[in-house]
Amino acid sequence: MNYPERQVSAGLFETAKHYFPGGVNSPVRAFKSVSGPPLFIKKGKGCHIFCEDDHKYIDFCCSWGPLVLGHDDADVRNSILEAVSNGTSFGAPTRLGNQLGALIVDHHRFLEQIRFVSSGTEAVMSAIRLARGFTGKNKIIKFEGCYHGHVDSLLVKAGSGLVTFGVSTSAGIPATFTNETLVLPLDNEDIVKKTLDTHADIAAIIIEPVPANNGLLLQREEYLSALRNLCDQYGVLLIFDEVISGFRLGFEGAAGLYDIKPDILTFGKIIGGGLPVGAFGARREIMAQISPDGPVYQAGTLSANPVAMAAGYAALKKVREDGFYGMLEDKTRAFIARITQHIQQRGLPMQIISQGSIFWLAFSTENIRTASQIDADSMKYFKNLHLFLLRNGVYLGPSGYEVGFISAAHDDTILTEAADIICRGLDSIF
Repeated sequence: MNYPERQVSAGLFETAKHYFPGGVNSPVRAFKSVSGPPLFIKKGKGCHIFCEDDHKYIDFCCSWGPLVLGHDDADVRNSILEAVSNGTSFGAPTRLGNQLGALIVDHHRFLEQIRFVSSGTEAVMSAIRLARGFTGKNKIIKFEGCYHGHVDSLLVKAGSGLVTFGVSTSAGIPATFTNETLVLPLDNEDIVKKTLDTHADIAAIIIEPVPANNGLLLQREEYLSALRNLCDQYGVLLIFDEVISGFRLGFEGAAGLYDIKPDILTFGKIIGGGLPVGAFGARREIMAQISPDGPVYQAGTLSANPVAMAAGYAALKKVREDGFYGMLEDKTRAFIARITQHIQQRGLPMQIISQGSIFWLAFSTENIRTASQIDADSMKYFKNLHLFLLRNGVYLGPSGYEVGFISAAHDDTILTEAADIICRGLDSIF
């Protein structure tokens, strides 16, 4: 099929293939799960992005979540420019790092100290090392359907059976690494207890409290509370990976939403205001194990980069304004209600699952809580819908397993327009 509306992007993609594996610097950007060449983005403004072919799209990807204020927010931009005027990197402490650290810690009940890093993956990697160092134990429990970045010991899937050692999902990861990871199904407290009874060498349980990297697999509050209780009972640390949900569902993220205190939290995305940042944090007793205070080594030349700290501080100041999260959720509910009404009127075999300002188009009417409930064949519907939406000015991330995001820049008029386009797209593909 020819894609005349993407000729410039197609040419840039062919050039990129000479320099980058698959023509991209992160796999999903290659559009392998959808149709046509990937869009090469020229600029973003508010809730819109513009590609190199000069087409304008309503953006529901929001750089995979960080842009909770939308593209090119004036306050964030001005903070970046002010910081850049003083230099871009020092590899040394700055006042800006103190400011962002204080803003996060002083307004999050479950944190006493944090450490900044440069990505969500780095935050999770460091949190796992910290958990092992603090407990003196080695094994980690993770859950099928939760993604925690490309960390060797966590880039695994379940083997056969309910309680299994992880099986690598990538070449280049030794079995000795994945043997330290136990992969369990979500939404099953009994399996977690059985695993803790069987294995004494478990340092931590890590979970996305709102799993949002393999569909939106909303978990029961009772299940998350059970994990907390089991960790207390067996002397295991509970890690909430809030790289996506942190500062998206509220300033305290999913931990605050469910009022569940994890032992370690990981962050990314929104805390950088659109620039590369990650962080991990915990109570002071646990963080005291981190070098230079303790024996767990972690370092990074660009950690707490001043430009990223300035961007994050500007963004988090704005999300702390009264009514910000209520406004986002109200917008999202109205947007989803419009599409849901259409789905129900047409009797379409699908639903929209949402939490806060995160949403996911699920081509199933089942109550989906686990990865195994997602029918891979249903992704053909998303592929066809994605092409329709691109040709009508709406951009979703190029995978049916990815979630969508609504930002403060999406106004009611734009959301009504986008909902109408999505409804027409659903009529087209069904």
